[in-house]
Amino acid sequence: MTSRPIRIGVQLQPQHAPYELIRDRVAELEELGADIVFNWDHFFPLYGEPDGLHFESWTMLAAIAEQSSRIELGALVNCNSYRNPNLQADMARTIDHISAKGTGTGRFIFGTGSGWFERDYAEYGYEFGTVGSRLNDLARDLPIIRDRWSTLNPAPTRDIPILIGGGGEKKTLRLVAEHASIWHSFSDAPTLERKLGILAEHCAAVDRDPAQIEISVELGKKSTAAADELRALGASLFTIGVSGPDYDLSAVHDWLAWRDDSR
Repeated sequence: MTSRPIRIGVQLQPQHAPYELIRDRVAELEELGADIVFNWDHFFPLYGEPDGLHFESWTMLAAIAEQSSRIELGALVNCNSYRNPNLQADMARTIDHISAKGTGTGRFIFGTGSGWFERDYAEYGYEFGTVGSRLNDLARDLPIIRDRWSTLNPAPTRDIPILIGGGGEKKTLRLVAEHASIWHSFSDAPTLERKLGILAEHCAAVDRDPAQIEISVELGKKSTAAADELRALGASLFTIGVSGPDYDLSAVHDWLAWRDDSR
């Protein structure tokens, strides 16, 4: 695969903190030199107090697009089930334009997935279905989203990158091969190596060069040695999650230093 520069993405999980703090941490991350700020698309906290403070993804992303000037942004990941695909496309295009202030080129990344958190579905009135049905819906909707981008006026400022999260080998990686600019997973090195082989097979089936797809991995509690192994396999986007109530960015400082030392 083509060697890409290392990028660090930070998922500011929109839970257990007031919005003012989230806004301040976005500004701090941009000042520190992080490459991407993500949130997630849920309606309730995923851990900690289940009814704790929590904010919605897309409205927050529009605000982040307006307040920032350099950092890229998106959800890690959007839930395809919660919004009509044509609406998703229009929302993405709008945030793309909001984020293009002063440069003419947007900074929005359309991170998406099929959804999994049952409480979101139950309390907001969405049909939960099955893992398979939700993936089938994502497969149906991605072409609709891309087609809508081609008809909107004004058009997106750029070919909006699509990030697809997940490691399912039959359906998810096929969707990555067909649609994604970025593939995100939680793989360790042996798992990533095996799944990259499967992704290459899917790319061959749809006549696509796998080098066109950026490889993203979750850092979690990985060591720099483990990150080096993932880097050697072709990973270039490394993401770390931080949560309220404090959004401690000390690990982000460390990973940014690793990025800069690796260049």
